[in-house]
Amino acid sequence: MNAVERTGSSSETVAGFLAALAIFIALIGVAWHPLRLIPAAIIVSLVAAAMGGRFQRLSFAAVMIVAVSFFLGMLIAVVTSHPLW
Repeated sequence: MNAVERTGSSSETVAGFLAALAIFIALIGVAWHPLRLIPAAIIVSLVAAAMGGRFQRLSFAAVMIVAVSFFLGMLIAVVTSHPLW
């Protein structure tokens, strides 16, 4: 194995950071205008999942957390009569 295989590539690191960013955006989106933030989080989490690498579990968790955040954000916004935008 060469050094790149042992330490991982930079795209794997970027995928991990994108997955973490998607989780952060989605959780903020639950509390503040879900239709502004959560669709962006969906795109970021899917890009992180497509990049793959050693952070596959984190990317999968990001996609699931974003999906649940979308549901909860919309539910909370509708029940409390908060604006979606």
